[in-house]
Amino acid sequence: MSLTDKAKNKAQQLMGAAKEKAGDRTDNEQMRGEGARQQSEARAKQAGENVKDAGRNVKEAFDR
Repeated sequence: MSLTDKAKNKAQQLMGAAKEKAGDRTDNEQMRGEGARQQSEARAKQAGENVKDAGRNVKEAFDR
């Protein structure tokens, strides 16, 4: 996984957290939900990238 992908996922997660907090402070359920969804998407992308990295590592171990 590239450093760029990691940075994009982290940025999306942080933006979601900020949006969720803003929704909490303004009592805006829609914004709170959008923030939670955005964080979940970023975590899912990160998990998928981690699985791909693990697969590459296993492949490389067998190729040696």
